[in-house]
Amino acid sequence: MEYGRRRQGMRARGRSVVRLVPLLLLAGIVLADFNTGEQFRIVSWIVLVPGIAAAICGVWTTAALSLLSVVTYVAVDGAWPDQYRAGLADFILVAVGGLLATLAAAVRVRRERQALHIQDIAETTRRTVLRPLPPRWAGLEHAGVYLAADVDARVGGDFYDIQPSPHGVRVLVGDVQGKGLGAVEAAAALLGTFREAGYHEADLVTVAERLETRMRRHRQHTTSLGKDDGDRFATAVLIGFPEDAGDVIEVVNFGHEPPLAVGPHGVRELPSGDGVPLGLAELADGLPPVHRVPLAPDETLLLVTDGVTEARDGPGCFYPLAREIDRAVVADPGRAEPRRLVRRVRDDVLRHSGGRLDDDTTAFAVRRTARTADEAHERGRLRT
Repeated sequence: MEYGRRRQGMRARGRSVVRLVPLLLLAGIVLADFNTGEQFRIVSWIVLVPGIAAAICGVWTTAALSLLSVVTYVAVDGAWPDQYRAGLADFILVAVGGLLATLAAAVRVRRERQALHIQDIAETTRRTVLRPLPPRWAGLEHAGVYLAADVDARVGGDFYDIQPSPHGVRVLVGDVQGKGLGAVEAAAALLGTFREAGYHEADLVTVAERLETRMRRHRQHTTSLGKDDGDRFATAVLIGFPEDAGDVIEVVNFGHEPPLAVGPHGVRELPSGDGVPLGLAELADGLPPVHRVPLAPDETLLLVTDGVTEARDGPGCFYPLAREIDRAVVADPGRAEPRRLVRRVRDDVLRHSGGRLDDDTTAFAVRRTARTADEAHERGRLRT
């Protein structure tokens, strides 16, 4: 909160300084007019003052500066002998310029308010789709970064979530094909199903089936409404953290980028996308299999969307995710910590692509907390 107040104070002081620019310009024009000869009258340049105010000040401030400009013009021009006065024509120029500047300020302020309102809607949508998660939740430590290709939109088809349940903790990371509101709607539909099925269903296979069914139902519904969503699908990775095994996870990969296990000794790739994306199961023999793979207590699971792996540099080369992360954690094992890991991915992708993102970019890192891993390992040992 204190940091936020400091930032607001800095912005307020910044606006105050900017508002001095029209006044300084007004004073400069007056001084220049009095210190130049009668053959070089520049008092009519005062019309620039309300023009600049319209671009950086509010409506009432612009109106006040417009009125001040007219009064200043009359006073300065009246101080000269009759034969050297600029006259009525320039007075009308300053007066009309001030009026037009005030109207322009009103239009600008209205559009800025509309833009802020749209940004608020986009932020609310983002928080609905990508709900805020505590840094440590349900025995997992996690961190995520999301960069929308459309900076103004702030939200797209990438999604991730964690769902605790009586059967263990489930994690879902995915990417809906396409962009725009259609992709956002599909992501929201999948997340809603995941949050319900991930809690109630004991078997991860059933959760996967529910997600597949939801994707097909959503596509049918939007198509019946006349939307061009008939071929929409989503790649995703569904992860299960069983309660009875502290060193094993369950992975269902729907044609998504393979997860990476990042530990102090480097990076290893988990099972790749051996199944078709969500919504396309009818094109294959069925849903992807559930893989049970080891995950050491000191390893972090890194999941990314194709906005990361398909980020290109100037010559067109893809970002080498596994190689760069391996090099980073070998040099500093502490970089396997989720927050540092996703920050490294974000910074590397922006540096590699020169800040030009062609697709939404998401990196999500998660690992068991030390206490949870020990408890799960002990439960598994007692059961065996």
